[in-house]
Amino acid sequence: MKLSNMKLSIVLSTEEEASFKAVAFKGDFEANVSRIASYGYDGVELAVRDPELIDYDRIINIIKEHNLVVPAIGTGQAWGEEGLSFTSHDPIIRKKAIMRIESHIIPARRLDALIIIGLLRGIVDEGVSKHQAEIWMKESLDVCAAKAAEQGVRIVLEPLNRYETPLINTVAEALLLIEEIGSPNLGLLLDTFHMNIEEPSIDESIRLCGNSIFHFHVADSNRWYPGAGHLDFKAILQTLSSTGYDGFVSGEFMPMPRADTSAQRAIEYLKNIKYDSGG
Repeated sequence: MKLSNMKLSIVLSTEEEASFKAVAFKGDFEANVSRIASYGYDGVELAVRDPELIDYDRIINIIKEHNLVVPAIGTGQAWGEEGLSFTSHDPIIRKKAIMRIESHIIPARRLDALIIIGLLRGIVDEGVSKHQAEIWMKESLDVCAAKAAEQGVRIVLEPLNRYETPLINTVAEALLLIEEIGSPNLGLLLDTFHMNIEEPSIDESIRLCGNSIFHFHVADSNRWYPGAGHLDFKAILQTLSSTGYDGFVSGEFMPMPRADTSAQRAIEYLKNIKYDSGG
């Protein structure tokens, strides 16, 4: 990925309402796609609660009409709205969480998109040991990765900060888990907001990942759009480029001060980063 031609996307919910706040666009899907395309984005990262409840033919047609692509599908709304997780103390909920990820596989194949595992991995329920939660999480990821591999679909695990879950907070923890599972279609989604909290050095952690990075989220230190906080995105993106990464850089940030404003300021800022030609 050369910074001069990096591909940019932004998160768009397929739900009219969603409790997750770091989704810039919710509401009228077609109108939002039109706005996102007009700002110059190359793609939309879909945040989907339940693929069985949406009309993918319509969604695909709208996206194609605006010459956009879908690099990834986010699944966190199943946790936020329904409480589904790989680590619930209830085996029925754990099974439902696995089935929900499996239901994303065919749409992901149609879109040539990644499936994101964020908070759907779960937390540590009261009365459950962290060790047991980790076992359930690993088992669930293993099943989902194997099912996705049958359809040529890749899954990404996102390290999240300690205030959201105690499970997989750092790049090092995620890399170890991915190595233990050993599925080549399972990789990493890195997010600059979470990395700013958990990683001693964002640049060094990106280098540590090498070609395990399948997708990349950007938000500034305050979870606003890039350029609204103190992160050095020039250094971050040049380090990302040095790993050979050529995927999307996707905006997942608060719709502050407003969705349209944040999306426009983000792409303007990222497109105007002065890059080194050798990076």
